[in-house]
Amino acid sequence: MITLQNLRKLYPPDTLALDNCTVTIAPGEFVIVIGPSGSGKSTLLRCVNRLVPPTSGQVIVDGLDVTAATRQQLRQARRVIGMIFQRFNLIIRASVMDNVLAGRLGYAHPIASLFGYFGSDEQAIAEECLQQVNLLELADRRADTLSGGQQQRVAIARALAQRPKVILADEPTASLDPKLTRVIMDILKEINRRQGITLMVSQHLIDVALTYGSRLIGLQSGRIVFDGPPRQLTETIIQQIYGEM
Repeated sequence: MITLQNLRKLYPPDTLALDNCTVTIAPGEFVIVIGPSGSGKSTLLRCVNRLVPPTSGQVIVDGLDVTAATRQQLRQARRVIGMIFQRFNLIIRASVMDNVLAGRLGYAHPIASLFGYFGSDEQAIAEECLQQVNLLELADRRADTLSGGQQQRVAIARALAQRPKVILADEPTASLDPKLTRVIMDILKEINRRQGITLMVSQHLIDVALTYGSRLIGLQSGRIVFDGPPRQLTETIIQQIYGEM
């Protein structure tokens, strides 16, 4: 489903964010990327959908070489790659429903989408996605009237509205308290379990990663230093990833 081959990202003038990262993620895996701040977690995720273009290396998603894709090919690829951000990235003055419908823009006719027109089929998809995150009753509320946890659930519904094969979640719980962290991670786990969507989630909390991930990838200074199931993450490896804690 996702293959990263010798991925390298250099931010000018000389910050090496990713250093020769090679990994293959199978369809339906729930992968959590761990590591300290500045280890390259966000850059790794954003290279997958080319929000960040890698300096060298190759990214293949669902058979398409994303790194070499044309603008049209990239637009097609991003239809099946949902993205969830740490700070939600909602249109705060728009309704919950309109935010979720934004996930259908990749499928809508350009002129229709310019005027915010979505047909009944698109509306039905958005309602279904809101139902999955238990927010359908708030469909008409403005996004900026919601709590942080509710806003992140809207962001998940927006990603689901794309009908994705892959969901990338960049520190989706970093701004949430422990209770809401569990709510959001439970939703993501259920999406993975019931729909078979491949998830790649960056997470700074070790206990959360161990609880939810079926596979962990540990980054240190842009390099992959661990790749395996949670049961293999020893204290020695944690210290290698994070240093003395």
